[in-house]
Amino acid sequence: ELIGDLAHLSPVDLTPVGARVRNILLGYESAESDEINYSVPPLNSGPCAQDTCCVWWYIVDEMVRLFSSPSGRCTNPARGAIRLGFHDAAGWSKSRGKGGGADGSIVLAPEERERPLNKGLQEIIKRVEGWHQRWGGYGISMADLIQMAATVGTVVCPLGPRIRTFVGRRDNNVPAPDGLLPSVNFDADRLINLFLDKTIQPHGLAALLGAHSVSQQRFVDPARTGDPQDSTPGVLDTTFYGETFGHAPPRVFKFQSDIILSEDPRVYPAFRGFVGEQGQGPWRAAFAREFVRVSLLGVHNINNLTDCTWVLP
Repeated sequence: ELIGDLAHLSPVDLTPVGARVRNILLGYESAESDEINYSVPPLNSGPCAQDTCCVWWYIVDEMVRLFSSPSGRCTNPARGAIRLGFHDAAGWSKSRGKGGGADGSIVLAPEERERPLNKGLQEIIKRVEGWHQRWGGYGISMADLIQMAATVGTVVCPLGPRIRTFVGRRDNNVPAPDGLLPSVNFDADRLINLFLDKTIQPHGLAALLGAHSVSQQRFVDPARTGDPQDSTPGVLDTTFYGETFGHAPPRVFKFQSDIILSEDPRVYPAFRGFVGEQGQGPWRAAFAREFVRVSLLGVHNINNLTDCTWVLP
């Protein structure tokens, strides 16, 4: 299903970026890319100023240092950035109209930031605010900064996909409508319907749940703060899927919502398909496609965005 301005634009009216996003959303084109640029102009040079993506290369360099650890695994800020990208964008639904989405409001609107389901994001929000203070003069939006951090966090985590990344979103300091984020206490019907209202099908939901491969819960059960959702929380592998289905080490904390969804007949086939090493490739492709969709929810100028994937590590 198409979203934003792509939902009503004719294919002949699409820019190259609009056409690419359309193809990704419809499953005609991969959402992963190994596109890079070996020659980046100096930051404050004329050529850099003329290239929308150039400043992002320097911002991403800062992000990578924060998101990487000496062990080669990704860090807590990387986990937070992935979660923040989802929480900002997922405050949107078809049934609620134009409000919310990937618009930076999770940082720019204090009311949204302090909602219970956004607990634990305060540390990464402070980091993102700091980046915006440092780099905002170059014309970047908070909305783009949040989504760029999410895709950088994803690729810095070992085995994570390198997701097509676009910039040009508009900021909004109005809080997203409340009640649009998933809770670990929801049943399968409520979760599936919540995501369908975001144009995300059950197989897409199964793919997005794979982000829990690097998550560590702190507030569902405070007595088990820091417990991961699979046994490899520094690696974006598919261990999460097998351990949610079966036995997991004692320290692994399974969300009840993940267990319920893994057993639901609408989600089960895709969930099962991501189990094991053979599931890694299909999962990466599916997660990348769904995260491109998520990162553009509530964005109504997709046709005018710029593809800056080449700045990713």
